[in-house]
Amino acid sequence: MAAYFSLILVLVTLGSGLIWAADAIFFAPKRREKLAMAQAADASLSEEHVEKIMRESAIVETSKSIFPVIAFVLILRSFIYEPFQIPSGSMKPTLLVGDFILVEKFSYGIKDPVWRSTLLETGKPERGDVAVFKYPMNPKIDYIKRIIGLPGDRIVYRNKDLYIQPACAEGQSPCPELKKVDRALVNRGEFSQSGMPLIRYKEQLGDISHDILVNPAIPDRINYFFRQENVPLTEFVVPEGQYFAMGDNRDNSTDSRFWGFVPEQNLVGKAVAIWISFEFDRKPSDFLPTWIPTGVRFNRVGGIV
Repeated sequence: MAAYFSLILVLVTLGSGLIWAADAIFFAPKRREKLAMAQAADASLSEEHVEKIMRESAIVETSKSIFPVIAFVLILRSFIYEPFQIPSGSMKPTLLVGDFILVEKFSYGIKDPVWRSTLLETGKPERGDVAVFKYPMNPKIDYIKRIIGLPGDRIVYRNKDLYIQPACAEGQSPCPELKKVDRALVNRGEFSQSGMPLIRYKEQLGDISHDILVNPAIPDRINYFFRQENVPLTEFVVPEGQYFAMGDNRDNSTDSRFWGFVPEQNLVGKAVAIWISFEFDRKPSDFLPTWIPTGVRFNRVGGIV
C-alpha cells in the first residue's frame, strides 16, 4: 500500500509540475501577447476584459495550487520522515498497538521513492536500532523490528537466551568471542499473553539498553527456525549486505529467526520517535472498525530506544 501511495504521490507531483511549467513557458506568454495587442487596439480595456484574457484554465490553476504542497509532502515523506502506525504487539514493550511513529528515511541512505534504488549513502544500521523494512517474503508489507545482527555476525538464540559473536574485522586479533547478551529482570506480569504473565527484562545491546518480553510458558519453536546450510539449528550467520532482526516481544514475533535475513535494499529507515499514541479497545459490534480509539497516551510521546 505504501509503495502505491508513493507512486501516486510522484505521479501527481510530476503531472502538476509539468502542467505549471508548460503554462509558464508556452501559454502565459501567449496570454500576455494577446493582452498587449488588445490594449494597443483599445487603451481603455476594462479590468474584467483584462482578467478574461489573462485567466488561466481550471487545470492550470489547480496544478499551481497543489504542486508546492504535494512536492513538499513528497520530499518530506520520501527523503526525511515518514509516519507509520504500529499494527501488532511484536515490539512490546517498546512499541504498542496504537503508537504512531516517525521513521527517519535518510538514516540508511537516500533512496528514490518508487524503485528504492540508493541515490546517496548516508549510513548503515547499528546494533540495537529499531528499523522499518520491506518484509523479505512480501516486499509490499512494511515490518518493524530491532536490528540484532550485523553483516558477518554469528547469532545464537537458544532457551530464550540471546548470544552474539560480532564479525571479525580484517586484521583483527583475537576475534570477538560468542557472548550471552546481558539482561536484568524488570518485572513479571505487567504484560500478559493468552492469560500467561510475561517476564520483562532490560537487555543490553552494546550501547543500547532496551526492554524485552519473554513468555516462559512457550517453547522457542526451533523446528520453525530458518535453516542455513552448514549452520547448526538455533544459530545464524549474517551474510554480507544483510541484517538479523527480532521483535522485542520475543515469543510473539515473526522475525529473522523464522524467515531469515533483511537485505540492505529492503531497509526503509530508522524509527526515532512516537508522535502520538492511542489506546484501542476491541470493537463492541460488527458495525464498528476492528479497533476503536478510547483515549490518547500522552506519556508515550517521545523518542524510541
